[in-house]
Order: sequence, then C-alpha cells, then structure tokens
Amino acid sequence: MSYASNDEIRGVLISAGAERVLLPNATVAEMMSRVPVEAVADAPRWLVGEIGWHGWQVPLVSFARLSGLGEETVAGHNKVVVLKTLNGNAQRPYYALLTQSFPQLISVPRDGLLADASEETLPDIVHMRVLLGEQSALLPNLDALEAALDSLTA
Repeated sequence: MSYASNDEIRGVLISAGAERVLLPNATVAEMMSRVPVEAVADAPRWLVGEIGWHGWQVPLVSFARLSGLGEETVAGHNKVVVLKTLNGNAQRPYYALLTQSFPQLISVPRDGLLADASEETLPDIVHMRVLLGEQSALLPNLDALEAALDSLTA
C-alpha cells in the first residue's frame, strides 16, 4: 500500500536573485509570464509594482530585494507567481513574487527536506535554508512577508 501523498511535500521552486526559494504548492494561485507591471508611487525598492490579476491589483514583490540577499531586474519577460495570503486579508487576498526563471513544480520526500546546518544568519523574511539533494533553497517566512505588505497600507 502506498501513501505517496502523505510522504511527499509538493512545492514550487523559483529563482530570486542568486537564490532559489521553495514555496508551498498550496499557496500558489497561478504562475504567469510577460506580465505588465504598474509602478507604485513612493514604494520601497522590494515592492516592484502591481499587476492586474482577475480583477485584483496584486502587489508584486522582489523576494531577493526584500530579503537583502540579491537583486532582481524587472523586464518585459517577467515571470511571476501569484500567491494566496495566509492571513485572511480580505483587502489583499493575493500577492505575487517576481522570478527570473519559470517556476518548477517539485515533490520533496518528507524525510528529504533537511535543514542546512550552515551557521549563516538569515533575514527575518527567511524561515530557514533547506537542502534539496545537492542544492539548497530558502523557505520563506510567508507571515513576515505578508506583514511587510500590511505595513505599507498601515
């Protein structure tokens, strides 16, 4: 008898600057490319702008800039991942992350998601660094990311 769904965690791997970020598949609403971005006046550098998505104005975040772990350029060939918020914000139920390459759907065995034991200090926006085989990825602190977005409207 196989319980594959309980033995694996499904995720979406995106690139953010020089880092790879592993997002929980359950939070991903849509992956898109070549999305027009509207600038937002007086926004912090990590808020790239807004995108129109199914009638919503969705904030577009550069995870690399927000985390301080890199830089991302915004160009006509943008790829974005639209995420559902976890905090139940009715005014902003979605936000998007910029990615430089097309997002990759992956399945990680539950026992295969290992914390990277390196002693680096990670920013608050990063929950932890994990090892995926030979490569590492960042697990974002989505609560902290949403709190950063909420602080803009406060």
